[in-house]
Amino acid sequence: MNNFKKIGLTALAASLVSVSANAGELGVSGSASITASGYSGAIGKSGATSYTMGNSVNFAGSTELDNGMTISMAFELDQGSANNSSNGFDNHSVTIATEGMGTIKFSGHGGSSATSALVGSAAGGLWDNFDGATKGLGTTTIPDAIKSSGGGNNTFYYTSPAVTDGLTVNASWNPAAAGGVNSMLGLAVAYTGMEGLTLNYGTIDVEAHSAASEGSNDVIKASYAYGPITVSYSNFHYDIGTSAAATNLEMSSMGVSYTVSDELSITYGVEESDKGSTSVDAEYSGFTASYTAGGMTLTGKMIEGENVNHANTAGDDVDYWELGASFAF
Repeated sequence: MNNFKKIGLTALAASLVSVSANAGELGVSGSASITASGYSGAIGKSGATSYTMGNSVNFAGSTELDNGMTISMAFELDQGSANNSSNGFDNHSVTIATEGMGTIKFSGHGGSSATSALVGSAAGGLWDNFDGATKGLGTTTIPDAIKSSGGGNNTFYYTSPAVTDGLTVNASWNPAAAGGVNSMLGLAVAYTGMEGLTLNYGTIDVEAHSAASEGSNDVIKASYAYGPITVSYSNFHYDIGTSAAATNLEMSSMGVSYTVSDELSITYGVEESDKGSTSVDAEYSGFTASYTAGGMTLTGKMIEGENVNHANTAGDDVDYWELGASFAF
């Protein structure tokens, strides 16, 4: 009788182990950063140094079904999240991956569109460092355009398997929103079939409540790596309403990166922003460097901005510097 009990308990334990393995895994990672930065030449910003902290905790879980599908979840807690600062909840999504039909990602918050997924510029977004200097001057920046170019909350993003060697297709869908805004469909292609070369193109029709707020958004990116050197180019075109509309924006960017060692890399980049309603282009140029040792990354930036408010009046030429340290856990 005792033998039968032992056999039964052994079978039960084996079944519990089997169910546990089938239930998937849940992991946690985190990051923190400390940054010091400052401007010179900006209205109300000369000589000021600011110190900021970043922190984020990410949960990621996945499980594989009997039919071969893999279901994964991602959830971020970010105390500094601008959109959810009251409770710290930030990006969260569920992804369904199939063996031969690609993946579908549903984002409850922080989703990407076919174009916003490509919006990081070739030079690393030099313009994005001047928000603190230009917001008081009323500058329309690329982040404002991204918000109207799909993605965001309760959106879908699809990635195909390889169509041919190195060629994949991406698609995004914003379901119709309350208030009469039509759904938005975006399409993109990525090519990596040649060693060292990456090509991306994405487009989306921007829908809104009026013709003055509707149009299109197109992004082109290309990079080529040869040994320690990588050369990149990108063009972001946000065409809304008439050709002279203040919301129209085109940002072109070029960058050259040199990998000194496995730990150290340096990038020089230039960017130019053409705003539809102005005759003066905003221009940015500068160096960024990063050094990684284990879970720590040190960064430095020296960037010059000219006509940052698409004007050449006093205060529109601004220099920016930054020193930062980030830690991954």
